[in-house]
Amino acid sequence: MRARTGPYRTGPLLVVLALALAPLLPFVPAPLPAAAPGVPEVRLSQQRAAPGTGIVVSGDGWRPGTLLTLLICGQNMTGGTNTCANADGRAVTTDANGFFTLELPVVAPPEPCPCVVHVATVTGDRATRDAPLAVRGHPVAPLPRPRGPGRLAVLAAARLEGGSGLLVRFGAPPSRRLVLTVGNLGTTPVENPVFRLGTSHGVYAPQWEERRWRGTLAPGDTARIELPVELAAGAHGDYRVAVRYAGRTLAEHPWKVARPWGVTAFWVLLAVVGSAALFRVGMAVVDLVRPPAATAEP
Repeated sequence: MRARTGPYRTGPLLVVLALALAPLLPFVPAPLPAAAPGVPEVRLSQQRAAPGTGIVVSGDGWRPGTLLTLLICGQNMTGGTNTCANADGRAVTTDANGFFTLELPVVAPPEPCPCVVHVATVTGDRATRDAPLAVRGHPVAPLPRPRGPGRLAVLAAARLEGGSGLLVRFGAPPSRRLVLTVGNLGTTPVENPVFRLGTSHGVYAPQWEERRWRGTLAPGDTARIELPVELAAGAHGDYRVAVRYAGRTLAEHPWKVARPWGVTAFWVLLAVVGSAALFRVGMAVVDLVRPPAATAEP
């Protein structure tokens, strides 16, 4: 019998050659996933410098392609950017790996030391880091004592967000979120502020409830705050929502709540069905108590 040739024998031969040469082929590693941004860090080339000189500020762990501002501030920046040498600040953009390096001129801040190099993001989510810096020849003074609970002010008009579901048409409690942007205009941080949220209807006085916002607002910082608002079941008409902090009203917003027509429709339907049921029951009772009709004799 004639042996088979041609493509029937070259296939197994190629497989054997491929297995034999596999260890000799160059190894191509699989692409590694992109590293996620870590914790932002700031480093200084010198911890002590004199005005008129320069220091190299570098950092990593920041978001890629983010614009940063670098400032030299006094009083550990406890008073916000008012303690910083804003006119001599610098800006830099992080590279694709979240790294940056920049030479920053050393100047005397408007407030005494202890001083820091303050690095903050300009775009995207807010992130800040401080690095201690001793400015030669600049006075040093104790940090000021905190005064008051901070000054919160609304920077944008408050608004109500959210919608009413189908159950609200049948008397469920209406609910919304009062959204406002606030800023700390004081010189002390505000930690976990407690707001008083009040809802009023017509000529009645507001009913106040406390709402705590979790977070810290440093001097000069801003934040978007959302406070849940809920009315009683079946509420409708013109309402007004107000928010207060430290005895001062920050914002007010009207809220027009539609009448829950589903409840009205339910009672109308119940009245129709109930009337029909009572009529049938009454007719059944009449049939029971009515004497039988007399039959004529033949």
